[in-house]
Amino acid sequence: MDEIKAEEPKAEEPKSEVAPKKWFKCCGGQCNKKNHIIAVIVILALIAGGVYYYKKKNPDIGIEGAKKTVTDFVNNNLLQPGTTATVKSAAKAGDLYSVVITVGSQDITTYITKDGKKFFPEAMDTTPAPSAADQSKQQAAAPQQEIPKTAVPDVKLFVMSYCPFGTQMEKGILPVLNTLGNKIKYTLEFVSYSMHNNKATNDRKELDENLRQYCIQKNQPTKLNAYLTCFLKKGQGTETSCMTVAGVNATQITTCMAQADTQFNVTKDFNDQSTYQGNFPIFEVNKDDNVKYGVQGSPTLVINGVADSSVARDSASLLKAICGAFNNPPKECSAQLSSTAPASGFGEGSAAAGAGSASCGN
Repeated sequence: MDEIKAEEPKAEEPKSEVAPKKWFKCCGGQCNKKNHIIAVIVILALIAGGVYYYKKKNPDIGIEGAKKTVTDFVNNNLLQPGTTATVKSAAKAGDLYSVVITVGSQDITTYITKDGKKFFPEAMDTTPAPSAADQSKQQAAAPQQEIPKTAVPDVKLFVMSYCPFGTQMEKGILPVLNTLGNKIKYTLEFVSYSMHNNKATNDRKELDENLRQYCIQKNQPTKLNAYLTCFLKKGQGTETSCMTVAGVNATQITTCMAQADTQFNVTKDFNDQSTYQGNFPIFEVNKDDNVKYGVQGSPTLVINGVADSSVARDSASLLKAICGAFNNPPKECSAQLSSTAPASGFGEGSAAAGAGSASCGN
């Protein structure tokens, strides 16, 4: 018989590995890296597109464009007919253009955005001033020098004539002055710089009003309180009528103002910004006393040579503070005056009792 041979099992063919598809080749972190690169490219494209769109929408007008835009705007909107602004110089100033224009004999530094859409007639200090609460804390923490007593107290009130806090104390002290009369020596004086003017529009209302009040006091002192009582009700625009009400010789005051302007270089310093204290023109009519008493802002009350920062601005508090400086207080010190502080600024309103520590200061 034929020998039957058992079939030898066939060797199992090795399974071939399936070749990975291309989109799997970035496994092990490569996909993330590519995705990040794509994302960055997309973001950069969006930023570039945004910048292009912004520049297309807000084109830079350039220095020459800044000159023309500023002079056109000032001449058409800010100056009186017959007065013309011309460009003295222009330069880049960060994200703005600085344009110095000449109006009459004045050089005025203005600013405009690079797209020409926003005009700034002057630069303002953005350093925040201390709040009224902070000033109160500082004053409370500082030791108050004792006010010496005299037979006739010497009282000086330093203000800026358009400072709302200076006018507030003026309104508070007027009833005190009417009560004490010649029992004290009182002088209204002025801080050695002025904050409430606008050089770009040649508005010097505070400088002029300072001069007016200085001249009324110098030439017709008995008329000053009556003038202020009227002027403090409404302020600008009532100067002439208030002089009439107070019986002030207006011609004499006009002459005095012109002389004082020259004597103390008021207009000269207003035009010369190199003399400014910070952003504000100086006013040196009472310069020596400002230095002597360390006056920093409006209002500053000085009694017998000591600046008193603790007194409130209502009439009762002011009367008490001044009467505390007498060797022998007169009977007038017993007068009952209002303990409600006048409102700040012009007008006849009132504030909370004893209110007021804020001031106008550089």
